[in-house]
Amino acid sequence: MTVPQPEFVAAMLDPGRAVPEGLTDPDGRPAGRRFDVYRNNVAVSLTEALEAAFPVIAKLIGTENFKALAGVFLRQHPPSSPLLMFYGEEMPGFLEGFAPLAHIGYLPDMARLELALRHSYHAADAALADPSVLQTMPPDRLTAARLVLAPAVRLIRSRWPVHTIWRFNMEPGAPKPAMTAEDVLVSRPDMDPVQTLLPPGGGAFAAALADGSALGEALERAAAETPAFDLTAALGSLLAASAISRIEGP
Repeated sequence: MTVPQPEFVAAMLDPGRAVPEGLTDPDGRPAGRRFDVYRNNVAVSLTEALEAAFPVIAKLIGTENFKALAGVFLRQHPPSSPLLMFYGEEMPGFLEGFAPLAHIGYLPDMARLELALRHSYHAADAALADPSVLQTMPPDRLTAARLVLAPAVRLIRSRWPVHTIWRFNMEPGAPKPAMTAEDVLVSRPDMDPVQTLLPPGGGAFAAALADGSALGEALERAAAETPAFDLTAALGSLLAASAISRIEGP
């Protein structure tokens, strides 16, 4: 007797479910004990993968609470890939609808930041642009130029201080967060991803560049959001973070 895959997966991820009827061991006996051991090993492996992917969330809510959260998550979102390094993509949306933690409003954005760090780590390599090219362009060509972000760059725009919360939990002696909005650029100058806290308007500027907008259009979008937008500071942050891979002129 063949056990339907959805039934098998549901039973494998939920310790409250009975062993699927008709499931046997290699000797043809009911696979109760073997299945329980296998089910436990799978749950432990997936929980450990989630703990590795979201260390700050695990620290914020505590180990036991995170294990309980993981148990609910993995039943709702079983792996869709054999590569566990990518498991947990649905965590931000899951946290937005997870009532027991609704009082910690910044958790979904923290999950987005932790995912961004992982995505940046595994992104493709790319050569970096020579910033001196910008100094040689006449104003009309400069505003029409497109600054292409590197494949490892990710942008998190949050109404919460996610960068400062991350640092407070991961870096000894980091300052205590003040509850203000933060825009965070994740890039990978060398082997490991780094975070850059963008200046006011920097998030809108980087988002416009990521959308393919020309430099002048990105400047307008940033200034519309932040009238006192400082282009030099924002552009300097991107260059310092090794975030620009190409400069495409008109």
